Amino acid sequence: MASPNVIELTTENFSEAINSGMVVVADFWAPWCGPCRQLSPVIDRIADQYAGKVKVGKLNVDENGDLAVKYDVATIPRVLIFKGSDVPVFTHVGTISDADLAKVIDKQV
Repeated sequence: MASPNVIELTTENFSEAINSGMVVVADFWAPWCGPCRQLSPVIDRIADQYAGKVKVGKLNVDENGDLAVKYDVATIPRVLIFKGSDVPVFTHVGTISDADLAKVIDKQV
């Protein structure tokens, strides 16, 4: 992860992250996924832009398959946004621009 503001989400810390009282942007990805690599700089920039206001994390679906199953992640990249519960308030499959993702985040903060 290029940005120090992006956290690594795992099965162990996921519940704590989404129950932190902050909006959480979770990027479900895998290292072998080309579109995931395309989305990565967007996630880094969003993490920097919203540092201190929003938690931004990446969740490797190969290493955390239980969460991929829980959230029915069959296609990646997939961005889920959580606000105060383990039910996502937003889901997007595929790449997304900084501006479009920021619009969605701005509605949640």
